[in-house]
Amino acid sequence: MAGAEGKPSLAQRRRASLRLEIAGEAVRLFTSQGVTGTTGEEIARAVGISSRTLWRHFPTKESCVLPMLSAGLRFAVDQLAAWPSGMTLVDFVTRAGRSGTLPPAAPAILDLIRMTSTDPALRAVWLQAHDDALPVLAELLARRSGGSADDLRTKVHAATVNGALRAAAEEFAQRYADDPEASGEEITACVLAALRAAAEGLPY
Repeated sequence: MAGAEGKPSLAQRRRASLRLEIAGEAVRLFTSQGVTGTTGEEIARAVGISSRTLWRHFPTKESCVLPMLSAGLRFAVDQLAAWPSGMTLVDFVTRAGRSGTLPPAAPAILDLIRMTSTDPALRAVWLQAHDDALPVLAELLARRSGGSADDLRTKVHAATVNGALRAAAEEFAQRYADDPEASGEEITACVLAALRAAAEGLPY
């Protein structure tokens, strides 16, 4: 249970930490020996836990990476929470990029995002992470507009922002696959390009 002030309890923090450690080892093994060549038992052994414990946290070996994908999305949503009224999203992201708010992407996350384009099971986990983020984005946009998260218009806007973030992340991961020095500036450029395309609306 959460604490009295809504903060995660010690047990929740330990669980989240373990899940993130599992995700990190899963990505490392998937990258070094392939998804097919990696077993859940190997992931558990790398973390130092039993297979039984691993399967209590995740239903499949591919789903082990969900915490890592979700962490990146949570960071993006947390940044959007500071988006002030009276400023376009494009201008807000531009300002965030100039101020250095957007950090360089971790190589492990970029490797993982690239793998989601070729492995169907990992792709499903990637899409699940974005699906989980949709209601959070809808609530954020609803608070900003004074509307309801259940309104179709709000849902469409949340899906649009969500889709732009996903496309930008995939574009960045592919474009800078061989450039470990790629920074927040390049991430910002990809996000802005995706948001501008979304802001243009449908082409007909």
